Amino acid sequence: MKLTFLGTGTSLGVPIVGCNCPVCRSTDPRDKRFRSSALFEVDGLSILVDCGPDFRSQMLRAGIGHLDGILLTHNHKDHTGGIDDVRSLNYIDKRAAEIYCESRVLESLQREYPYAFASPRYPGAPEWHLHIIENKPFTVHPNKEDRELVWVHNVGYGYKMPDGSVKACPEDNIEPALNDGKGVQVTPIRGIHGQMPILGFRIGGIAYLTDFSSIPEEEFAKLEGLEHVTLNTVSYAPHHSHFSLDEALQIADRIQAKYTWLTHLSHTFPVHRQFCEELRRLCAERGIRSDVQPAYDGLVIVA
Repeated sequence: MKLTFLGTGTSLGVPIVGCNCPVCRSTDPRDKRFRSSALFEVDGLSILVDCGPDFRSQMLRAGIGHLDGILLTHNHKDHTGGIDDVRSLNYIDKRAAEIYCESRVLESLQREYPYAFASPRYPGAPEWHLHIIENKPFTVHPNKEDRELVWVHNVGYGYKMPDGSVKACPEDNIEPALNDGKGVQVTPIRGIHGQMPILGFRIGGIAYLTDFSSIPEEEFAKLEGLEHVTLNTVSYAPHHSHFSLDEALQIADRIQAKYTWLTHLSHTFPVHRQFCEELRRLCAERGIRSDVQPAYDGLVIVA
């Protein structure tokens, strides 16, 4: 199993438009950060976490042409703003996008992308198959169902049936997520983002947590025995909806994964090389047993 960091920046990305600080002017590619997103690859499945406004560029850069599932942590635009662009995968891969999210995230998608839920569907709207998740394990299945998604001019997408006919896609393509043991099991991790409940996700020995400002005590049991954990931090100073660096280091020490990767990084931290050196020093001074490093776009970790 591996995890690829597709984006490791804040909602503004790095560099920030109009900023001339040393990080934003850095020529080190590790200081160029798309909005936060990551790709799990496990048992032959490709599972995306979050689909922000840089989705198209991230897919092209990583050469990704098929997704078995898209997991949404919450409904902020830097995590859902690129979801219309799955239309390209509808067309090229001939599959509906399998999206897993909580009911409150679904309600936000219905408000922000009404044309994708209209009846009849607006021709050219993305084709989504939504799975409603809760804070309990669920499974992601291969997106290789027999029904092929086909484009009908001036009508939109439909399913090609075994007899060659085309059947309209269901108008209400929403159902609860399953936990049937037949796919890749995902364990949600409840977190708080300011005052908003959100989710992180664990698959095997890797947990990906972003946009957390706190973790309920009962959730730490789900984070035991990890090889890799990803934690967010946006600044040295306390923040109302994200871990500060000090808080992220405390959580890393609490979880004690072999490796901790920091993401959702802003330009307030030093350039990548200097930040690595600073983290090594801080961990040594505090006796933190996890190897804490800043993630960067394109980084691949394996468990």
